[in-house]
Amino acid sequence: MAKEKKSIELSDKKISFTLERTLYNVIRFFPTKMSVDVMVFENGIKEGVKNIPFAHLPKEIKKIIKPN
Repeated sequence: MAKEKKSIELSDKKISFTLERTLYNVIRFFPTKMSVDVMVFENGIKEGVKNIPFAHLPKEIKKIIKPN
């Protein structure tokens, strides 16, 4: 039986990106689901944590995380 991968903590790497005037800070990566948890900031105000698919990240961020 295959061993299930746990989440990979990325908050210490300070990875962030901006989409449509919203700042996202990457918190952790889930290899089994191919998704990331991000902290969302709108106009400098913390909106909360959101889970988004890895495929929706900008190319530059995908190169940093490297899922394989």
